[in-house]
Amino acid sequence: MAINPGTAASLLRLHFHDCFANGCDGSVLLDDTGNFTGEKTALPNINSLRGFEIIDLIKYKLEWECPLTVSCADILALVAREAVNLSIGPYWRSPALLGRRDGTTANFNEASELPSPFDTLQNITNKFISKGLDIQDLVVLSGLIPSLLSFDNFEVLNFSGAHTIGVARCLTFKQRLFNYNSTGKPDPSLNPLLLKTLQKLCHDNSSDSLFAPLDAVTVTYFDNMYYKNIVKNLGLLQTDQALMSNSTTASLVVKYSQWPSGELAFYEDFDASLEKMGLIGVLTGQSGKIRENCRMVN
Repeated sequence: MAINPGTAASLLRLHFHDCFANGCDGSVLLDDTGNFTGEKTALPNINSLRGFEIIDLIKYKLEWECPLTVSCADILALVAREAVNLSIGPYWRSPALLGRRDGTTANFNEASELPSPFDTLQNITNKFISKGLDIQDLVVLSGLIPSLLSFDNFEVLNFSGAHTIGVARCLTFKQRLFNYNSTGKPDPSLNPLLLKTLQKLCHDNSSDSLFAPLDAVTVTYFDNMYYKNIVKNLGLLQTDQALMSNSTTASLVVKYSQWPSGELAFYEDFDASLEKMGLIGVLTGQSGKIRENCRMVN
């Protein structure tokens, strides 16, 4: 974490993408083979997900000490918790729920339909509800919607006046800057100072792969600044700012933006929602396997 602060965002996102496609079974870690298509090449994942080598290293050490004992799915869940802890986020008071087993299949189609920064709030809500999650889970986990990347070669921008940790490509929010909803104008809900800075960064198609922080104030810290930014129209993604367009989600955003009560409530609710997400479609008992190598089926 000290070398690359964006690692926390990447590891959190790995867990999110694993659970939302085929359940929390480690399927997102499987490599494609000649007769097997995994989830890594689905649009939300390809050239975007990071942290596979970290999972490989952890798995290698665990297999050396305790062969075929700890699943790849449990590693993803535990690493997500520690990623938050190491980002000066909440330290989990509840014990980790373990016992997940690894899948032997993957679901490319489900991985392709992950919540997207281009989705409407209603579409994202439907996707969360389909996984057994609710509106509160959506608001506290919204920073995991597919846009987070690592901080490799990323210089933090100095936004005047300005997701909790991580960055997003210009491609994921550029539609807000110049031709929002085909109006030929920027998104009117975007703070003018932030708009000016982002227009300078994301000026044409050649800038699509450039990064901007989801939270430019405390970019590497897991805190409630994300919600404070949204209240001030400083949400980077369309899906961020859309949380203020619904009375239920807006009231939660305002609640989490308060200091210090809001941050404490956010930490507690994030703990509960991440644990809840980590139970989506889990395999236990005689279902699934414990993979020796997280990249392939035994």
